[in-house]
Amino acid sequence: MNGQFSAALRSCYNASMRLSVIMPVFNEVTTLRAILERVRAVPVDKEIVVVDDGSTDGSSAVLAALDWPELRIIRENHNHGKGYAVRRGLAAATGCHVIIQDADLEYDPRDYLPLLRAQAATGAAVVYGNRLHAGNREFSYRRYLLGGMLLTFVTNLLYGARLHDEPTGYKLFDARLLKSLRLECNGFDFCPEVTAKVLRLGYRIIEVPIRYRPRSFAEGKKVRWRDGLIALWILLKYCRAGARRIVSPRSTNTA
Repeated sequence: MNGQFSAALRSCYNASMRLSVIMPVFNEVTTLRAILERVRAVPVDKEIVVVDDGSTDGSSAVLAALDWPELRIIRENHNHGKGYAVRRGLAAATGCHVIIQDADLEYDPRDYLPLLRAQAATGAAVVYGNRLHAGNREFSYRRYLLGGMLLTFVTNLLYGARLHDEPTGYKLFDARLLKSLRLECNGFDFCPEVTAKVLRLGYRIIEVPIRYRPRSFAEGKKVRWRDGLIALWILLKYCRAGARRIVSPRSTNTA
C-alpha cells in the first residue's frame, strides 16, 4: 500500500529537499517573531507558510512587518483551529516535505535537520519528533505527560504501532502523502487524526529524539484536558474507518 509513493519520494530527494514549514498562528505576538527567526535560520531550502488564524493581539502586525522572500502569509478573519489552519497552509505548500511548526517556543527548529536526515536515510514518508527520551526531562504538567503517554498507548494498541510520543508537535511528512489524506478535523484533533490515517494506510512512523521546552498556561499554552478526550475519540473513530474517510476524493493516490 505505501509503496505507491516511492517514486515520488526518490524524485524529491534527487531534485530538491525543499521543506514547507506550515505555522498556524493564533494570538502569539510574544513569541511569533522569535520563532520565525529561528525557523528562518535553519540551513535547509524551505518556505514558511504562516496561517494567521484570526489573531487579534498584534500577531498580524508582526507578520505584516516582515518582508522575507521565503515567507508566505495566509490571513483568516476568524479563528477556526489548528487543523483548519494546517489544511489552509497545506493547500499553498510547494515543498516535497511538510512539517508543522507551532508559533511558540516549545519546539526547536534546529531539529528539522535530524528529522530530514532520518527521512532521507530510511525513505520513510513520515517522521515524528520524540520528546520522551533520556536527554529530555522537561514536561509542562504531569497530567499532560500522563495523558500523552495514554494517547500513545492507545495508538499502539489500536493500530499496531510502536510509537513513544504520538502527540508530539513535530510531525514531518512527505508532502504528496499528506495532501492525499482526507483531513477533516479543525482543532488540535488534527494530530491524532493524521496519525490514525497514515497508520491505517500501512505507513510506518519513524521517530527521532528532539528538544522540548514546554510552556505553562501563564505563558500561553492553549491545549486543555478536554483536547485529550477528543484525541482518544478520534483514535477510536478512525480505527476501522473505510478508505473514503482516509483518502481524499481528489487524490489519485488510492491503494
